Amino acid sequence: MNIISTDTYKIRFKDEGYAHLNELVASNNYTNFYVLVDENTKKLCLTRFKEKASFKFEIIEIKSGEIHKNLDTCLDVWNHLTNKNADRNCLLINLGGGVITDMGGFIASTYKRGIDFVNIPTTLLSMVDASIGSKTGINLNSIKNQIGLFSDPLSVIVDTDYLKTLSKREINSGYAEIFKHSIISNSNFKKLVENPNLAYDEDIIASSIELKNKVVKKDKFENDVRKHLNFGHTIGHAVESLFMNKKNKLLHGEAIAIGMVCESYISCKINGLEIDKANEIKNHLNKFFNKVSFSKNDIDKICNLIKYDKKNHLNIPKFVLLKNLGLIETDVNVDVNLIADSFDYYTA
Repeated sequence: MNIISTDTYKIRFKDEGYAHLNELVASNNYTNFYVLVDENTKKLCLTRFKEKASFKFEIIEIKSGEIHKNLDTCLDVWNHLTNKNADRNCLLINLGGGVITDMGGFIASTYKRGIDFVNIPTTLLSMVDASIGSKTGINLNSIKNQIGLFSDPLSVIVDTDYLKTLSKREINSGYAEIFKHSIISNSNFKKLVENPNLAYDEDIIASSIELKNKVVKKDKFENDVRKHLNFGHTIGHAVESLFMNKKNKLLHGEAIAIGMVCESYISCKINGLEIDKANEIKNHLNKFFNKVSFSKNDIDKICNLIKYDKKNHLNIPKFVLLKNLGLIETDVNVDVNLIADSFDYYTA
């Protein structure tokens, strides 16, 4: 796989990425190195990283899960760095999934007004989405990514060997973002629909990363075409927030899959998408994700949570909808009754 270049950093794969990291460490005057992990990546991924790293480092461990992606966890890590006398010339390496890379980037970017950080995503979701694109952030009161900033990592290392540590459920969660990329670009869509086992394919993963990178390079701060990447996320993020404090939590990709099905239906109703195309999207996602039940009260809560979506303007929800594969319209107003109707389509 080739190196993928962003405007400010490069995404490297496997040994090439580790070799570059070791060169960075050797050639820069860093005072210390910290690796941010959770209990899962500490157990399953840290050994491989130790084999590849030619330098000594300290481990900072946090609790896993979206529910811990908050200010309290940030305070714990900032205090740890402060107690270790970490200065502005230290390096933070984020080894983990989307929670680790989102929050680790935010922690690094705000500690002493910014220290260098490197992302090493260990889940499919973080490889194709969370670790790239320069977004960092944390949740506030269970509202997704309410606090955050745009900040570039020094480097991103994509090592697909970490995927061996994942459950099928985690792989499917990441696949939701790969499939979303195929929908909004009309690239690889037919191939994925015809070959559901391509979630592990390294060329598909690299292609999905490249697609997101091209969008981000055109519109880093999400003023225009980068909004296309939010297809499925207006409803999806609200669904994810609803389940964040429940026993049966949803993974990010599971919630986004629901969002894509609902927003495909809404696209049919007000944006001209053919129902056959919405059905094709829905039927494909049904191969990967179990149906989730929603009560009327759940849907009312989801509609209320949508009010906090970052794309909104003057408290009016703004949706990203399809006209066709690869043909997107942004900032679309959607009536709350149609949002409720979309859940009938999802559950049908």
